[in-house]
Amino acid sequence: MSVKLDETRTSETDEQELKEKKHITILAIESSCDETAAAVVRDGREVLSNIISSQIALHTIYGGVVPEIASRKHVEKINYCIRNALEEAKVSLKDIDAIAVTYGPGLVGALLVGVSAAKALSFATDIPLIGVHHIEGHISANYIENKDLEPPFVCLVVSGGHSHLVVVKNYGEYEIIGQTRDDAAGEAFDKVARAIGLGYPGGPKIDKAAKEGNPDAIEFPQAKINDAEYDFSFSGLKSAVLNYINMANMQGQEVNKNDLAASFQKSVVGVLTEHAMKAVKEYGCNKLAIAGGVASNSALRASLEEACKKEGVKFYRPSPILCTDNAAMIGAAGYYEYLKGTRSGLDLNAIPNLALGERERKFHANYKKEK
Repeated sequence: MSVKLDETRTSETDEQELKEKKHITILAIESSCDETAAAVVRDGREVLSNIISSQIALHTIYGGVVPEIASRKHVEKINYCIRNALEEAKVSLKDIDAIAVTYGPGLVGALLVGVSAAKALSFATDIPLIGVHHIEGHISANYIENKDLEPPFVCLVVSGGHSHLVVVKNYGEYEIIGQTRDDAAGEAFDKVARAIGLGYPGGPKIDKAAKEGNPDAIEFPQAKINDAEYDFSFSGLKSAVLNYINMANMQGQEVNKNDLAASFQKSVVGVLTEHAMKAVKEYGCNKLAIAGGVASNSALRASLEEACKKEGVKFYRPSPILCTDNAAMIGAAGYYEYLKGTRSGLDLNAIPNLALGERERKFHANYKKEK
């Protein structure tokens, strides 16, 4: 029986070679949005290099990421990042066991740059290629930071494009129990920051302003969704903030940006913490991890840490550099896919709306069909 897919499984001979091999070294590439990144990761948890070329300054003048500009900048920087990742790690392509690359979700043009570079390297060197899900990468950043962390655990993934509550059953095995119905948490931060004149990127600027404000100054709503207790909705909160600003302007009242930022942040952090802790209890996990760009928010980290301490739950969080988009997290995720025998063909393509777990569903469905 053979499975003709982007992914295939290793033979018994390959599996024996994996057991005998002392270390597995992954070259990882990430280009899903506005960071061009490459890294070398050993055994899924040891980062030998992690090169990130950020485009924040470039997109700040536009108030957000411009997809076409991001794609062009990736083309300029991708080879530079790969070369520097290898040099900093003091390895050559001959030392690399697999090339892992983000193939979705993300901006399609941006993804294509990384995928094309990874496929070209794989074709030229015959090094195995592994397509990695971007969210799986964010979750796997916790393995780098916390050497003792192993599944199962609950992970709250919050970033500019995603808000997921995930039960990590095993390496590469996920159950999404909650997600946003509209705006992602990071998207709401960006839009509110823009509305009150803080600029882009909104997350760090809201976090900084909130430290100087009163979180109880303004009472904003926390959205509850009746038919899905773990789902999030931030568009109503965003609208409430905009309405508050418009009303103040109409009445000639000055808006205290720091108080507004603190009150808005309190509402977001409150619902994220509530849902995450409820999931930990109901799914019988004693471990909670966070991931994604918003996971570096100081108020969210403090709130979850306090809640976990109160409930006797172990709390895991990556360093801020591993919360934002980076290639080290892709290397960590790629390592566990490599051990499972996942391999991608040269027909690997960018999938901008790739769902978490899509690879597993597609593989098993095809397996049953061919069998």
